[in-house]
Amino acid sequence: MEQGSSSNSGQRLEVTVAGDEGSIRLDRVLAVRLAELSRSRLKALILAGQVSINSVTVGSVPIRDPAYHVTAGDTITIDVPQAVAAEPAGEDIALDIVYEDDDIIVIDKPKGLVVHPAAGHETGTLVNALIAHCGASLSGIGGVKRPGIVHRLDKDTTGLMVVAKNDRAHKSLTGQFADHGRTGAMRRGYMAFIWGVPNRQRGTVDAPIDRHPHAREKMAVREGGREAVTHWEVLESFNGRDGKPVAALLACQLETGRTHQIRVHLAHIGHPLLGDAVYGPHFKTKASHLGPQSQQALTALDRQALHAYLLALEHPKTGAILEWISDLPDDLTRLRDYLRATQ
Repeated sequence: MEQGSSSNSGQRLEVTVAGDEGSIRLDRVLAVRLAELSRSRLKALILAGQVSINSVTVGSVPIRDPAYHVTAGDTITIDVPQAVAAEPAGEDIALDIVYEDDDIIVIDKPKGLVVHPAAGHETGTLVNALIAHCGASLSGIGGVKRPGIVHRLDKDTTGLMVVAKNDRAHKSLTGQFADHGRTGAMRRGYMAFIWGVPNRQRGTVDAPIDRHPHAREKMAVREGGREAVTHWEVLESFNGRDGKPVAALLACQLETGRTHQIRVHLAHIGHPLLGDAVYGPHFKTKASHLGPQSQQALTALDRQALHAYLLALEHPKTGAILEWISDLPDDLTRLRDYLRATQ
């Protein structure tokens, strides 16, 4: 039996050990019985002395050891403090919300919006916008009223992002993103405009990614890096002014989620993204092969031509499979239309 309310209320939860939780460790029993709280949050509460055991053998005492062995019939009391305000302040920033309920919020991120406050971008971020938008509905992830960022898009990459609004959702989404659709419903699809046209219709880049050895702000394919797998398929190819293939539109799906993964992988196979000044600077001269309107659209783009168009996941609470599709934004639609017109 469990009593109490959500983790933002500052109330007391009680759990009676049934003995069938699959472990006798305190932290693992609580993880099974209190799915709305992440394991890291439960461990922090235990270490902080917020968890006590009422047992016939020891009486009611605080337990500060996550590995403490419980027995069937023990009553565990968890005092969950009221969530404190997040460090970042809420800011009135317009959001394109495509779905929202008590557990998650899905937004269509515009270009130029940084996801999380960092050096050089302390304000004006997606996190600031979400804190203002969600208000009291944020129920304290890790004991702090803040949105649960489980994946990110680069500042100038547009498209779909999901954010958790409570511990239960955060725990579920974190697991789904770690799995990347290998056993579950999670799917993430991207539209990518690349220089050149691959010599086959579809393929997979399976190459480990790590920090660049000399430019620390960049990533690179490196032996010993973290596993990274990107699947791609050619949707369209575009000719230049001379009638020869110059660019293509790919649909990409991720099997892992490394920083700059698609940008690094496509550059690695010789097809960097149009407009990618970090991973495709040597392809600037390629623009001269484009038609004049395509050149203007690419110059106006002023970013990498990448859009997160597809997101599918299992709802953290209901288990329903949800899917969203985002159309290309205006700047990429204009680029595509002009590339087509040069044919």
